[in-house]
Amino acid sequence: MDTSIVMTGLTNVFTFYNIAAILGGTLLGIFVGAMPGLSATMALALLLPLTFSMDTATGLSMLASLYVGASYGGSIAAILLRTPGTPSAAATVLDGFPMSQQGQAGKALGISLFASFIGGSISGFALLLAAPLLGSIVVEFGPIELFAIAVLGITIIGSLAQGSVVNGLFSGMIGLLVSTVGMDLTTGTPRMAFDNINLFSGISFTVALIGLFSIPQALSLVENSNAPAKVASRITDRLIPKWGELKALMPNILRSSGIGVIVGLIPGTGGDTASWFAYNEAKRFAKDKSRFGNGDPAGVAAPESANNAVVGGALIPTIALGIPGSSATAILLGALMVQGILPGPNLLIDYGDVTYTLIWAVVFANLGLLVVGLMFTKASVMVTRIPDGFIACAIIALCIIGAYAINNSLFEVGLMLGFGLFGYWLSKAGVSPAPMVIGLILGPVMENSFQQSMLIGGGEYSIFLSSPIAVVLLGIAVLSILQATPFFRWVLAPFRRRSQMA
Repeated sequence: MDTSIVMTGLTNVFTFYNIAAILGGTLLGIFVGAMPGLSATMALALLLPLTFSMDTATGLSMLASLYVGASYGGSIAAILLRTPGTPSAAATVLDGFPMSQQGQAGKALGISLFASFIGGSISGFALLLAAPLLGSIVVEFGPIELFAIAVLGITIIGSLAQGSVVNGLFSGMIGLLVSTVGMDLTTGTPRMAFDNINLFSGISFTVALIGLFSIPQALSLVENSNAPAKVASRITDRLIPKWGELKALMPNILRSSGIGVIVGLIPGTGGDTASWFAYNEAKRFAKDKSRFGNGDPAGVAAPESANNAVVGGALIPTIALGIPGSSATAILLGALMVQGILPGPNLLIDYGDVTYTLIWAVVFANLGLLVVGLMFTKASVMVTRIPDGFIACAIIALCIIGAYAINNSLFEVGLMLGFGLFGYWLSKAGVSPAPMVIGLILGPVMENSFQQSMLIGGGEYSIFLSSPIAVVLLGIAVLSILQATPFFRWVLAPFRRRSQMA
């Protein structure tokens, strides 16, 4: 990859407006993460319409920093309220809250902040170093390989989603179906538009995104609004940890950061998986395991460095293959689509400057996290006292404004509310909406690459077996489904028993 493109991305981020966007996005992310019941994905979905009028670099910088800030902000409620602000902060509760009960809330938050900064920085530079290698690989990808990637993305996300494999694939297939609404790009005929001119151009990705991720959370907050309010622990000690304490935690932080990057590489996993994995490893390597669960600083540093390291790791498959590593990175891909940039392996080749702008934004967002976190962590405690009912009303109002602002259409507001109710039903049924979002993103890529492949192969399906890369990717897609089925687990059961006996 040409180094000039790398420097172009750095120049795009290193401007007054974009640095201000990074600091503002980080602050907003910390506040959102500190509010129990909210998530980084919901905040990204709500703010996506704001990027329509922004420069591409500014919009990406703000969204990336919000993602990073929310990953840390979830630990504030976890430590002070014993309620994780985000799912990835669930493991932080185990030792973070006992530390706050012992009068060490500031120390726990400081360790969480510095661990998040180190973990996020490591993942950001890993992403920066991996990008040139990825760029040299993706030049081998054509329509056949693109179709295989799209199939792999749907199956992996579906099989790793919460609940059963069938539920995950069902959600992904709905997303693929919704992505076909509108004019056929090849024949020019409308599909599933029901003679409604508003559907001829298809369903806006942003409208579906806002509805699926924001409305269900608002309704859940309304359901829990009558629950007794929790009182946050007070911060009476210093926030910045001593150098000796950080030095002792550094091996744990570095190991957990590596775990976070590796887990982030696997599409469909997230910060919550990495946090528990890192916490278990920290406990396994500890000399005194009895301290875990009773206020051990290592029990805070491990999950927090891991969940922030997931950010950069999840962006590697997102940038290289166009397969979102998580629902949050799916929204970042949506931000690129809003700017007319289609996701896929050609992203690094055709839009190298935009890609490196996003990478540098992640790197600088972690530096902004340290600065903003030191300044506003104590102030962010105030947001934990906001009533759930008020937050829910604010979310719904922002959803309506955001959906209307896309095309100034009340029809899309109604469409957004419809997706919101459908997403709420999915959550109650135990079906994750994340595969549905991935289906919406990968649907056009799958359809276009399939049609192009069939033209290349003269209508023969055997064309997909002519590419070794496509064969490997499709084989992995099949295995990703089989490994989660009861039959496959039954076949492997004897081998697992033998390994356990050995």
